[in-house]
Amino acid sequence: MRNATVFPRALSDSRAFDIAQAMLDGFNKHYRLFQATNKAAKQRFENADWHGQQYAQRERIEFYDKRVDEGAERLQTEFNAASLSMDVWQQVKLHYIGLLTNHHQPELAETFFNSVTTKILHRSYFKNDFIFVRPAISTEYIENDEPASLPTYRAYYPSKESMRECWLRIIHNFQLQRPFEDLERDIDDVMAAVMAHIGDFRPRANFQVQVLTSLFFRNKGAYVVGKVINGFWELPFALPILHSPQGKLVIDALLHGEDDLQILFSFARAYFMVDMEVPSAYVQFLRSLMPRKPRSEIYSAIGLHKQGKNLFYRDFLYHLRHSSDRFRIAPGIKGMVMLVFDLPSFPFVFKVIKDFFPPQKEGMTREIIMSKYLLVKTHDRVGRMADTLEYSNVAFPRARFEDALVEELKQFCGSLVEEDGDDLVIRHLYIERRMVPLNIYMQDATPEQIQRAIIEYGNAIKDLVAADIFPGDMLFKNFGVTRHGKIVFYDYDEIEYLTECNFRRVPSPRNEEEEMSGEVWYRVGPKDVFPETFAPFLLGNPVIREAFMRHHADLLDAAFWQGHKERIVAGHVHDVFPYEASKRFKHQRRGREGVALAAVA
Repeated sequence: MRNATVFPRALSDSRAFDIAQAMLDGFNKHYRLFQATNKAAKQRFENADWHGQQYAQRERIEFYDKRVDEGAERLQTEFNAASLSMDVWQQVKLHYIGLLTNHHQPELAETFFNSVTTKILHRSYFKNDFIFVRPAISTEYIENDEPASLPTYRAYYPSKESMRECWLRIIHNFQLQRPFEDLERDIDDVMAAVMAHIGDFRPRANFQVQVLTSLFFRNKGAYVVGKVINGFWELPFALPILHSPQGKLVIDALLHGEDDLQILFSFARAYFMVDMEVPSAYVQFLRSLMPRKPRSEIYSAIGLHKQGKNLFYRDFLYHLRHSSDRFRIAPGIKGMVMLVFDLPSFPFVFKVIKDFFPPQKEGMTREIIMSKYLLVKTHDRVGRMADTLEYSNVAFPRARFEDALVEELKQFCGSLVEEDGDDLVIRHLYIERRMVPLNIYMQDATPEQIQRAIIEYGNAIKDLVAADIFPGDMLFKNFGVTRHGKIVFYDYDEIEYLTECNFRRVPSPRNEEEEMSGEVWYRVGPKDVFPETFAPFLLGNPVIREAFMRHHADLLDAAFWQGHKERIVAGHVHDVFPYEASKRFKHQRRGREGVALAAVA
């Protein structure tokens, strides 16, 4: 049985309250800056400031660590915090809990307390009694009661006859300061799409539409998020609002159902910018739309990735306590720079950078690899790069590790591994969602499944290209298949910005000696890429080759890559949609017009 928490008899140290207040001041500053960036997203969207939106998304990710560093430095400077006794730290925590009683973001403030505390104290010193292993303050039913504050969501109560006016009011309530191209037309499209799912329904007593008060901003889109409720039936939905080529606003589609929302809030996409005073209320609402999505992923999706990381770790510890299988070397082809292991019952993989690399990775260092993973964290992942959780000094139960895995960790990652009593401590690692490697998926796939996978594989690369990303190593083993059938890239050690690469054709040989040479006889610069050379490594299987050449032969042409590079350098920001083209209203309208013309003919 775990020893009971040692509770101080009295809050006797006057420093404890001051430390707690200083800690909370640091968090409040962080959230104030975080919110200011989120609020400004609406104006950036209205002004079509896409580069500003991308810059703000990148900068916001760094806010948290900067405030944690500031907080730790202040506590060290003013209170010599690292030397404080156990009793004082317990008093600090109790004062902090008191300060959070009426706070609007208590769960985030608790995580901030953990971050600052563990930065100051060595892992052998800070105890679970000092940090928030479980939340101390409830996040249920928190509302902002300040004057002029907005509710978390608005509820609309239309009749069957007033549905159209209801959708118009929903859009008008966001007060977007840019005209719509044809809002009446767009509402007709929304109505038609909604009615296609509701059908000739009978409104129940609770018939309503609930819509979150803030728009969700990401890249070049703003999303209305809500649900239609009728009796025991609910329809989660999102309405993407985009800019037309003429610079007017359009409602582009209706995304509906849990699967559409899961893809919109995917772990492989950039984080949203959302103006929210009570984030836990937004998470609770979003969880009602996506009940299978963990709260940790929802927090991350709305830009609170440190809270997502904290909740993920709590979920992981809970899973360890309620499972008995052992960590093992992950199945599949072993990586050259990462040692990958997993726990079969847990849907994630753990990646540790090796201490040394083979000759093929000449010039690679731990710092370079970490910089690549940071690039992915701060870049728009466009649904094609898996998000990663980065941890330091993680203590695993040694008894849960297979001996073969421990031997490999000590052999290849010895500088990052330490046995500490019953624990195996890994000083630095990344955690990613587990996917089926594309090469393994295709081993047992039918020809039809292979064709669909190769089409998706090519689409994934083209989405990365549009986002200014060159994957580097395009082998199938570096891509995974999600449960929705999407192809996602997850091996980042050779990733580069597309605009920093030079795409060339292989020169024609000038003589017979060059033509017959088994070595590269032409000059190759450090960032030179020759797309036509991808084919021998990728297209040995005739089924794969046929599908690839039919749908994505342009990926073997340097002109394709160079053309995208030039457009990005010129300032163009490509559209990458988190939904199929068939869902776009403009395509549906064209389809209906085509059918009508055919009927007349």
